[in-house]
Amino acid sequence: MARRGKRGLSAEERHLWEKVAKSATPLDPPARNLSLPEIEGPKPAPAIPRERISAFRIGEKARHKPHPPQPGTDLSTRLAQAPVRMDHGAYRKLVRGKLKPDARIDLHGMTIAQAHPALIRFVFSAYDRGDRLVLVITGKGKERDSDTPIPIKVGILRHQVPAWLHTPPLGALVLDIREAHQRHGGGGAYYVYLKRPR
Repeated sequence: MARRGKRGLSAEERHLWEKVAKSATPLDPPARNLSLPEIEGPKPAPAIPRERISAFRIGEKARHKPHPPQPGTDLSTRLAQAPVRMDHGAYRKLVRGKLKPDARIDLHGMTIAQAHPALIRFVFSAYDRGDRLVLVITGKGKERDSDTPIPIKVGILRHQVPAWLHTPPLGALVLDIREAHQRHGGGGAYYVYLKRPR
């Protein structure tokens, strides 16, 4: 079947269009243009205005606004500046190293593939026991020589563990995450404050 080419309006169609255009009331006079249209192929879709949509997690109630990652600041600073979600009295004791963790897990020497399921099992077991404060030891990581073009982040578990603790399935059990006091490992460990079991 042959394609129809582009054609203009006939004299009769042009006269009819002019009558319709004169009788129409514009909805938005400055924005509307009632000049004769050209019959052409499809026009590109109008640009949709971009809006900021607040972040959310599927399956969780939006009780607080999650703090977005801030690439300009280091991990310790981001955790220290995060809003406190635990009891403030317990928080003050925690930052002074006065609270003793109910349980601990040491992820030293594990790969990401080993550490993630181990952390999930540990946190779920602690939650089922009714533990409130647990210690997750990641180590600070070591500088290593790399011949690859992609840089390897020092302390990959140290950087990955907070993300795992904020996202499902662990995010539903965790109330707060803080860098540990020096007596419990400092920057190579995290205090994880768990919600009360339901």
